[in-house]
Parts: sequence; structure tokens; C-alpha cells
Amino acid sequence: MSEIKELVPASEFMRKNLGISSAPLEAYLNYGYALLAIAGADGEVSEAELNWLLNHQRLVGAPEEVIEKYKTFEYKNADLENLLSKITVDVSTWSKSRSLLYHAIQMSRADDDYSLEEQLAVKKAAKLLKVEDDIALALNRLVETEEAVTALRKALLQTEVLA
Repeated sequence: MSEIKELVPASEFMRKNLGISSAPLEAYLNYGYALLAIAGADGEVSEAELNWLLNHQRLVGAPEEVIEKYKTFEYKNADLENLLSKITVDVSTWSKSRSLLYHAIQMSRADDDYSLEEQLAVKKAAKLLKVEDDIALALNRLVETEEAVTALRKALLQTEVLA
């Protein structure tokens, strides 16, 4: 008899941006744990990185009891490969590998210190996830471009604090 997994409805954001309408509770939990393991590869998940994760997971509809578990997760001893195997959603065309890598890059850069250890952890995750080197590089460049566009928007709308 197969195990019954508690499905959690996705947020409007996740439905609109990824086409995902629900995911198992375990998938939300392990997606965040995997992100913590990658961003914590330099020995620490900074406050900015943790805040990025908490805000992102709320945006996609992760339940608060899952979000609370992120705060105490022992990411330094995490088995990334095991965590990755527990992430599933209701859309067969969704690329868990690319999405997770993209979010790991965003989270690791949230504190403006994308350390060498974090970059190496992202590369290791890319290999585990079977994401080709050119796609991993493109995802890095996409995050950099999005950061530049945000800075440009702030400057144009005069919300950028000038030094």
C-alpha cells in the first residue's frame, strides 16, 4: 500500500509563475532544507539568507509549521542528495533541478556575500541535480541580471538610497 502524502495547496504566486497547484508537505520541507544546506555551505546561514528563505517559502505557500522547522534545521550535517529525492510536485514538466538551483543562488546571494564555499555548493548541487554546466551558468547570470534590474528600477523610481 502506498504512503499517503499530505498535499498542501500552492499559493497564487506559485500557481501563476510555475503552474503548480499543490505539493506534498514533505516537498516544501525538504526544498527549504536543501536551500539551507547549500546556502550554509560556508558554515553559516546568515540572517539575510534565512530571511530570504522564510519570505520565499511564505510566498509559495509553505505552511507556517514547515517554515518554523527551517529555523532549527541542522543544515551543516544535511545529506543534500537525500533531501533532493524527497521533493515532488503535481506538475511533471516542472524542473525541480533548475528551480532549486535558481533559488539556491538567490538565497546564497541575499547577504551580498556569495562566498566561494556557497558557489562550490551550488556547483555540487548542480551535479547532483544533473543540471548542465551551461544552464547552471545561465541561472547564475539570470540572478545577477535580476539584481541589476532591481537596482535600476530603484534608481529610476528614486527609491534607491544614494550614498
